[in-house]
Amino acid sequence: MTSGLSRDDSLVKIEALLDEFYDSQTCWAKLGRCESATDLPQPYDSLLNHNKHMTVTVESHHGETVDVVVHRFHRHDNWYAREITLQTTGSKKTVQYGIVRLNVDALEPEVWKRIESQETPLGRVLIEHNVLRKVTLCELWKVTAGESLAQMLQVPQGKVVYGRTALIYCDGEPAIELLEIVS
Repeated sequence: MTSGLSRDDSLVKIEALLDEFYDSQTCWAKLGRCESATDLPQPYDSLLNHNKHMTVTVESHHGETVDVVVHRFHRHDNWYAREITLQTTGSKKTVQYGIVRLNVDALEPEVWKRIESQETPLGRVLIEHNVLRKVTLCELWKVTAGESLAQMLQVPQGKVVYGRTALIYCDGEPAIELLEIVS
């Protein structure tokens, strides 16, 4: 488990997020092979290369609201992590995979309780509770889907998809680290 975030953190380490649910580089391969990327093809570039919430972005792109499906989660002291997918509400299409790691102490109790309930996507919770937030894009990724990611995104193993790491500041404090991969 890594230590807390500081105001000087400007880069979310993909390895630290993967370590939350995948034990080593061997197991990381079950998720996929991640390579830093600079130029993303459309529609990935417009879906990922911004400083906005992915919940809003994928809902706008797909023309449907999304629901969160929590696959695994754990809490250690004041840190909570979960591995999720987002599915469109109507068609049930899986549109995003993610790993979220957040500092529970950085959130108001009612916001934390809503996130902990695992019923609503994180971005929607923060928006609906008017949490003063700033989303900072850290890095873009080209991901070759391994067995686990392919299954969760419902794509063929080996398919190239794209993602990003991001950091969300809540009320001016770095609070939430994200790995977000879109199908």
